[in-house]
Amino acid sequence: MDLLEPTRYAFYLLFTGDPALWRIIFTSLYCSLAAIALIAPPAVALGFLIAIVSFPGRRALVVFSQALLSFPTVVVGLVIYMLLSRQGPLGFLKLLFTPEAIIIGYMVIAFPVLVVFTLSAVQGADPRVHETARSLGARRLRAAWTTLFEVRFGVMAAVVNSFGRVVSEVGCAIMVGGNIAGLTRNIPTAIALETSKGEFAQGIALGFVLIVLALGVNVALSVPQGEGGMK
Repeated sequence: MDLLEPTRYAFYLLFTGDPALWRIIFTSLYCSLAAIALIAPPAVALGFLIAIVSFPGRRALVVFSQALLSFPTVVVGLVIYMLLSRQGPLGFLKLLFTPEAIIIGYMVIAFPVLVVFTLSAVQGADPRVHETARSLGARRLRAAWTTLFEVRFGVMAAVVNSFGRVVSEVGCAIMVGGNIAGLTRNIPTAIALETSKGEFAQGIALGFVLIVLALGVNVALSVPQGEGGMK
């Protein structure tokens, strides 16, 4: 099979600003970034609290959070579909097959990644940072912020990894978004659709965009890490 011509056409679509292609890219970025922006603050806060505060059932909560990392995303999509369907308890919101439904799904998928990475980063930090901040009179929120700043690269890694997971997710996005052209079709669902139809140009173009995004977010993380390591 000759893929040279589809590859050429893929880059033609990208660099000539094909409206349909860039709409797909915009939808994917919008849903992914919105989901991370909404879920990151509470997830990071929870990861910090689990790492710092001792309470009954803490170990079980840690194990449960870690188990959620391997939870099938298509099952997440199924649960959200049932909740948002017309017969579901949240059906009155009429969010099924909308970008907002995808954002909800992405938030659920990103949540355990953010919690577990933050938990690991805070547990790996010097506990004297938080203790010293408190002993110097810092309020709880200020002490928490000081600790999170010390492990900022770990928190950044949590955000980057959660973004990478949701931006390339297929199963949940198809189930709750419906892969509707011009509305909920995003990069991974469009790649799956176009490849199944044997039309590779758009799939190659969108695959290239995913690679650029993956490299971009990792470079964005490595630059401040490098600067921090040189100090």
